[in-house]
Amino acid sequence: MNDILKAMEERRSIRKFKPDMPKKEDLEKIIRAGRYAANGKGRQATLTLAVTNRELRDQIAADNREIGGWEKGFDPFYGAPAILIVLAEKDWPNRVYDGSLVMGNMMLAAHALGLGSIWINRAREEFEMVKYQELLSSLGIGGEWEGIGHCAVGYIDGEAPKAAERKDGRVFWVE
Repeated sequence: MNDILKAMEERRSIRKFKPDMPKKEDLEKIIRAGRYAANGKGRQATLTLAVTNRELRDQIAADNREIGGWEKGFDPFYGAPAILIVLAEKDWPNRVYDGSLVMGNMMLAAHALGLGSIWINRAREEFEMVKYQELLSSLGIGGEWEGIGHCAVGYIDGEAPKAAERKDGRVFWVE
């Protein structure tokens, strides 16, 4: 089977990561895969914020946990040490679609490199917060951005889960 098709069938969301940081070269490859995602009108109206700073990662996790309504101490990123946050131009009508394709490419790339990943929501709510808008500004990122999702990445702690059986009745041919 083609390697890409195989990765699509095998990739699973990981909910337990080792604390070891992935190699920067691997994170760069994952981000590059996201940059090559299909996008409306070739506009490339997304960006990726690669968070490997532990203090910032933990602050984002705490805010994400609070937004999600979980108990203190829960890590919504399941221990993943690297968080790749996808944002899209807020006024771009295809922002959610384009950002979602970036996320999908990055999760497949992580799997292909032997890393685990999981899509975590609530990036939109985070980047509506003044402190995260100020973070973007401090990085020289102007304009209005909407958070699309977090691609939490790291080494899998344990066995990767197996795929659930695919439900029947979800494909209809019109020939």
